[in-house]
Amino acid sequence: MTEPIYNVLFLCTGNSARSIMAEAILNHKGKPCFIAFSAGSHPSGTVRPEALKQLESAGLAVDGLRSKSWDEFARPDSPRMSFVFTVCDNAANEVCPFWPGQPMTAHWGIPDPAAVRGTPEEIERAFRDAYSRLDRQIGLFLALPLSALDAMAIRRAIQEIGHQ
Repeated sequence: MTEPIYNVLFLCTGNSARSIMAEAILNHKGKPCFIAFSAGSHPSGTVRPEALKQLESAGLAVDGLRSKSWDEFARPDSPRMSFVFTVCDNAANEVCPFWPGQPMTAHWGIPDPAAVRGTPEEIERAFRDAYSRLDRQIGLFLALPLSALDAMAIRRAIQEIGHQ
């Protein structure tokens, strides 16, 4: 019996930092059962260099990461998502497109490191903190025994992760 493959979409407004880091973390830690994607409601068009630096310092691959619109994942020929997580408060409050496959959704709000103004060390710390929190939440998600839980238990668990 083969393991199921779960497609996971991380959303944020600009798709330049938090959702990009979440995509890279899950693609690294979740192989082979999870495939992560990221997108934004109003993509910035570029990935923040601080996010890439944080990912590289954690030993994660950054090739292929790009800022893109969530419209790419709302098309009928898009991968069917099992889960969709918003990682910024703006995206959580926006009207999302209809996702083919009716995935389970949850909000995992992470403070925006790109909004931090200060010294280079303070900015670096903000990106490191966002990465650490995403890494912890994704670790909790990966620890869920998805095949042993019913849909209500999974829905409750993924929402609870967002409050940690």
